[in-house]
Amino acid sequence: MGEVWLARDLELDRDVALKLLAPHADRARFEREARASAALADPNVTRIYDYGETNGRPFIVLEYLRGGTLEDRLSPGRRLADDETAAIAAQLAAGLAHAHANGLIHRDLKPANVLFDDEGRPKISDFGIASVVGASTLTDEGTVLGTAAYISPEQADGKTATAASDVYAFGVLLFRMLTGRLPFESDSALELADMHRRLDAPPIERFRRDAPADLATVAMAALARDPGLRPADGKALVDALGTSASGPVTDRPTLVLRRRSRGIRPLVVATGGLLLAVAGTAAALLLTRENSGSQPHGFSLPIVTRHTSTAATSETTSSSTATATSTTTPTSTTSPATTVPPATTAPPATTTIPPPTTGETTTTVPAP
Repeated sequence: MGEVWLARDLELDRDVALKLLAPHADRARFEREARASAALADPNVTRIYDYGETNGRPFIVLEYLRGGTLEDRLSPGRRLADDETAAIAAQLAAGLAHAHANGLIHRDLKPANVLFDDEGRPKISDFGIASVVGASTLTDEGTVLGTAAYISPEQADGKTATAASDVYAFGVLLFRMLTGRLPFESDSALELADMHRRLDAPPIERFRRDAPADLATVAMAALARDPGLRPADGKALVDALGTSASGPVTDRPTLVLRRRSRGIRPLVVATGGLLLAVAGTAAALLLTRENSGSQPHGFSLPIVTRHTSTAATSETTSSSTATATSTTTPTSTTSPATTVPPATTAPPATTTIPPPTTGETTTTVPAP
């Protein structure tokens, strides 16, 4: 759907994440993501600062989270410490409870979409394929959107996702934190999604007999194939985990969301490298496979691959108030190679750092 850049907010002197919509992507879904995210104000949900457009290209400004992802913390075949698992699970449940209370269904909860701030607090991110309860759908009937390793049975069946669908993904995530593996594993993403649809999740005791009983019970309840047998939503998860609706910690800070009255000018665009590419579509089946500690990869054809490469460039920008030099090294490319330059309306003072060097592969396949 687009790119996310590390940028500098000159007005408030802070780093931010600047998400730019790809030229071919769905503008309506991008706008819905911005509006839906703006309605959320919870310590365990990524904050949105601004939304606008420059040179015909929409952008979203989000808080920059430096602590990495939950995927980074899940080493292959190794579980998290039980106290860490309990703390993360409780806070993610609180974040889901807030989203569900505001009528927002995430539809793609997974470790890569859980980011950590400087204090180690987990935050649910990337509402790019989220749905809004009561709003018109942007997804064609029978279309499956999600990640194969964490998709709910009803989503794999092409049915409408509900809050209980997010609960199922939470159950998969909790299962992995407790055991170091996924409840279902396969080299085929299609087969993996079908396993979620047809099979009951194996008991956690099969892989770990000393798992905390309370966490294991919540995980298995969340993994029920029948949505009616799961905790209904994030609030029910909070209750099942024995935490308060306000969160697992009573001193969770109050967040103040600042509305920016101007467009992109307060931001220095492209002061950071490309952080991630978000793949999404509303008219096709998008499934990716994520095994423990492995990078997600797609299935079937056609395959679109995003790589990073080294290509040093430099340019000089100026305005009526100041003149500065911007250096970009390197930029991201796709096949065929295309370079996405920083927005031309960015403020004059910019400095760009290199993007990560990991590649990402996604696959789009028509719905069955």
